Amino acid sequence: MPKFAMLILAALPFVVAAPAAAQNEISPIAQSGTASPPPQHGRGRITIHPGGLLYRRCVDWYELQHRPSGPVLFPEMRCWWVRG
Repeated sequence: MPKFAMLILAALPFVVAAPAAAQNEISPIAQSGTASPPPQHGRGRITIHPGGLLYRRCVDWYELQHRPSGPVLFPEMRCWWVRG
């Protein structure tokens, strides 16, 4: 128990001094100085050119595939984008 008490007593000055030091500091926002304001940048513009809407056109079919267990029908599909 005496080691624990010694540890507390050794750390006590640091705990008490930290809030006092923090109160003496002035925040960078509150300081008045020669710091220039941040540069103003214009916002970029996005131009949208409405064209025809795109949609997918698909074709589907069944394809016969030969497997060791016998012939099997598999669904197949191909799709592409069409401007509408």
